[in-house]
Amino acid sequence: MSSTKPTEINFHKVSQILEIAFGDNSRFSMPAEYLRVYSPSAEVQGHGPGQEVLQIGKEDVKITHLEPVGHYAVNIIFDDNHDSGIYSWEYLYQLGAHFDKKWESYLERLKTSGYTRKENKLDIK
Repeated sequence: MSSTKPTEINFHKVSQILEIAFGDNSRFSMPAEYLRVYSPSAEVQGHGPGQEVLQIGKEDVKITHLEPVGHYAVNIIFDDNHDSGIYSWEYLYQLGAHFDKKWESYLERLKTSGYTRKENKLDIK
């Protein structure tokens, strides 16, 4: 599907924002924390529905670098040594398209868990 193939990928190191544009003219900006807590890795997603692991304390996580994976994905390496998530173009598109809903869900799950997320100057919201 050509609309989910990126036409442009920019990582802004200072702001820790990954900006990605797709063939359907969609453009998304996603902070490192969001990408880390929604990593597609089994460590975060589990091995099936309902096995997701809430990621706590990731407010200051940074992306150290991106590694291409064939012509279909990118591996995002984080400074907390998380490096096992392969972000397909389709998955990145879905993360971008559903950012507001997924971000609010993450914040609500943190609150429900009793964790108080510290304010982060890089927050998009």
